[in-house]
Amino acid sequence: MIPALEVSGVSHSFGRVTALRDVSFSVPQGSFCALLGVNGAGKTTLFSLITRLYDSTSGTIRVAGHDARRSPGAALERLGVVFQTRALDADLTLRQNLLYHAALHGIPRRAALTRIAEMLALVDLEERQNARVATLSGGQQRRAEIARALLHRPRLLLLDEATVGLDVKARADVLALVRRLIETSGVSTLWATHVLDEIAPDDPVVILHRGEVLARATAAGLAGTGTLTDAFLRLTGLPA
Repeated sequence: MIPALEVSGVSHSFGRVTALRDVSFSVPQGSFCALLGVNGAGKTTLFSLITRLYDSTSGTIRVAGHDARRSPGAALERLGVVFQTRALDADLTLRQNLLYHAALHGIPRRAALTRIAEMLALVDLEERQNARVATLSGGQQRRAEIARALLHRPRLLLLDEATVGLDVKARADVLALVRRLIETSGVSTLWATHVLDEIAPDDPVVILHRGEVLARATAAGLAGTGTLTDAFLRLTGLPA
């Protein structure tokens, strides 16, 4: 089965600073894969390469089998993204934001309205579609961004530190929503985080540190007889 995402031998530098070095891993279809690393590990740089915000000059990145460099249109069509920074226009209504995003993907207005209703129901925001984004809570905005990312029916969903700045309940709601989407729609997810308690024992985990992949295994496999925290600190050499 073709992986939802395959990253092979990817390196990237900013001048003399190496941000990623020979990064390789894959995200199986229909999985919640955690990209685990502290701030500065290279997670956002990797996301920028996958989404073509930066041009990858070494290695290959394939989304659902499509080379992101040779066939960027086909790769990006199968990709939905929720970046760490907010992407919605706060002065527009939720519905207006989603209509604009649908238009960028070439979705006709009638079809867009149907999909918007479907996606907002999926994230439990159908009653807020005419509300200005500025009036939504942090958790609601995150769920709205997930709805936005799913409008064009991608095969892979990238989420970069999606729970940063949210309270405990909102964090749990967003995490539960993403896991439910995997079960119900089959979308695959690469979840970049530095929060270890967001990761379940059976989740595939990629540990990224200082631009290098240190380990690839399930959370339970990494933890062994200890905890995932113990394994992470041991591999990275970070202080407890």
